[in-house]
Amino acid sequence: MAMASRIAAVAILLIFCSASFSRCLADLADDKRALLDFIARVPPGRDLNWRPDTSVCSSWTGITCNPNRSRVIAVRLPGFGLNGRIPPNTLSRLSALQTLSLRSNGLTGPFPSDFSNLTSLTSLHLQLNSFSGPLPLDLAFLTNLTVLNLSHNSFNGSIPFAISNLTELVALNLSNNSFSGGIPDLQLPNLKSLNLSNNHLNGSIPVSLRGFPASSFSGNDLSPIIPVTPVPLPAPIPSPVIPTPSPKHKKLSEAVILGIVVGACVLAFAVLATALVLCRGKSGDNVVSGKAVKGERSPEKAVSGRQDERNRLVFFEGCSFEFDLEDLLRASAEVLGKGTCGTAYKAVLEDATTVVVKRLKDVGAGKRDFEQQMEVIGRIRHENVAELRAYYYSKDEKLIVYEFYSQGSVSSLLHGKRGEDRTPLDWETRLRIALGAARGIARVHMENNGKLVHGNIKASNVFLNNQQYGCVSDLGLISLMISSTPPASRNGGYRAPEVIDTRRSTQASDVYSFGVLVLELLTGKSPIHVAGAGEEMVHLVRWVQSVVREEWTAEVFDVELMRYPNIEEEMVEMLQIAMACVVRMPEQRPKMAEVVRMLEDVRRVDTGNRTSSEFKSDDANSLTPPQITSAGGDPSPQN
Repeated sequence: MAMASRIAAVAILLIFCSASFSRCLADLADDKRALLDFIARVPPGRDLNWRPDTSVCSSWTGITCNPNRSRVIAVRLPGFGLNGRIPPNTLSRLSALQTLSLRSNGLTGPFPSDFSNLTSLTSLHLQLNSFSGPLPLDLAFLTNLTVLNLSHNSFNGSIPFAISNLTELVALNLSNNSFSGGIPDLQLPNLKSLNLSNNHLNGSIPVSLRGFPASSFSGNDLSPIIPVTPVPLPAPIPSPVIPTPSPKHKKLSEAVILGIVVGACVLAFAVLATALVLCRGKSGDNVVSGKAVKGERSPEKAVSGRQDERNRLVFFEGCSFEFDLEDLLRASAEVLGKGTCGTAYKAVLEDATTVVVKRLKDVGAGKRDFEQQMEVIGRIRHENVAELRAYYYSKDEKLIVYEFYSQGSVSSLLHGKRGEDRTPLDWETRLRIALGAARGIARVHMENNGKLVHGNIKASNVFLNNQQYGCVSDLGLISLMISSTPPASRNGGYRAPEVIDTRRSTQASDVYSFGVLVLELLTGKSPIHVAGAGEEMVHLVRWVQSVVREEWTAEVFDVELMRYPNIEEEMVEMLQIAMACVVRMPEQRPKMAEVVRMLEDVRRVDTGNRTSSEFKSDDANSLTPPQITSAGGDPSPQN
């Protein structure tokens, strides 16, 4: 009887699984048919590889499916030359859709009312089209929306109060339309980015929106937030009495009149020529400049598929960012720092996406070599390597885009704000930084048939990932630069002694630079720093080697580490690894994979969430303290 029950249960389970699988196949087939119906009625101006005999989840451009490939969750077709109205009962059938981007096309007609069926939608980008008419009240059904961008269209009517129902909204952009009337009192608790500029709105700005900058409301007829008290005009100044000229001076001579006319013409020509020169200069200044990423081009010339394909951002596979070059150029930005390869900016886009944009300088590589190197770097997927998300190449401008790491670089964490108010970088974090960076560099060294070199390892190019491990950035850029010898500066302190031309860095020189980074973590000192009243420049590697040569002392280690008990042996082991990495002869340095193994041996058990006072494990107690020697500055590791 029990056996019969089990067989029946298994049979029911198989029937249920079969039904679920069949339902998944049916759902995906329905999504595929909806997309084909859409594209049949709105044919693209560019080639789109959507064919009935191919897999929608594997090969269709612009389509993303969920992990089990049972539903379409994203449709991205920016700048594909789509023209006309969105046909009803097509895209609205994609009930699992989360992201829809049809920006920079030629779509017309009203906002599709049946989009209210897309209840899973979180991100909607319809900017830079020709939509018109009022927004439907059904928009309120899209309660999961976090980003809504309808800018640069011809929508009119009032802004519906129903938008208040979209309580998950983080970014709302209705700029450059023809909305009129007052601004509703939108109660949107998560809203961080708002743009209602360049419409026909009037009245006053509601209290709930007064925290946004004035630029969010510019180009409208809105009352100022604080009433302005009218100031009476000053009394007119009496006109001076002009004496009546004598009859002989009533008329100017013809020669004087001719001189005035000629002079005025020459002046007008000079002003016009100057204006043309200034306008021409501004039109080519679409670069990251000063403390902001600025663009002078009009929105109608946004970079998209409608323009030259060479003039666009190139995104790598798997990137979920929803912006183009024009969005990037319009973003508000601040300078993060200037380095060997260029200037880094933190850019905040209109939808609140935050990225790091690096404007490269002194690039000597041609377009083909640049793109090939970007493809090599962009393929790397590792938790300890900052992923390259996109790049832009033109004759005058080279940009690369990374994700933003909110905690800042290791350099800022280690050297910033030393003093009473400083939160010190604890030993556990320093270990994780070293181990994570080593794993990342080892992964880089495996790429391109084991020939890829980072070339610019330093504390300002290492960040903390979500697990608080080191994550290396800016890899492979040095080889693209114009040949140069690094200056004797803080950055120069990472350079291996055999490297004369930075473009000729090797994996062995990467190991040396990593060793300097570990010494920096151990000592709290910069690779080259000033010491003493005489402001003598001290090279970190030479100083540590001299201390070891004379006799090991605790003066090597950062005073901020002295507060943590029972970590002496781990610090000594780390010092030993660092010294092995910075030996003068490149062939004597360990490979990065070996460095990773040695660092993992420093912490022989997983510490989990233990505090620094709990670091000393039973394994560590059984260790024989390693000996550090410095015969000619080349210590030998004791494994």
